[in-house]
Amino acid sequence: MITVRLIRAEDEPAWRTLWRNYLEFYGAELPEVVFKTSFARLIDPTASDYNGLLAMSTATPIGLAHYIFHRHGWQIEDVCYLQDLYVDPQHRRGGVAKRLLDAVYDRADAVGCGNVYWLTQTFNTVARRLYDRVGVATPFVRYRR
Repeated sequence: MITVRLIRAEDEPAWRTLWRNYLEFYGAELPEVVFKTSFARLIDPTASDYNGLLAMSTATPIGLAHYIFHRHGWQIEDVCYLQDLYVDPQHRRGGVAKRLLDAVYDRADAVGCGNVYWLTQTFNTVARRLYDRVGVATPFVRYRR
């Protein structure tokens, strides 16, 4: 039985493992201060813009999603950016990522965000099969400073 819930303070060790594995997949390493700050933001009850969910198999965290609500210049309502989505490899292909995506959609809908968007790398073909079913690929190319 898979459930999805908000990240709690006691989840930090399991969350760190999942997020570190996610970052490793993308070849990224972050300093400890980013881990500490990000987790503190995720569990801060006064913050409503940066949020996190865990997918749970019984009492074991097996996946995560981080999402951000923010203003948008082209519409009145806030939008939701799904920043990170990760499922432990042992639990993939069982609908966990879809459950996390649906939970983000539900939370966005609950606060009036009809627009949920995310990015992935072109080589992430397994995830893109799901994304092609639950979203629409856009023609935009991402640039950064």
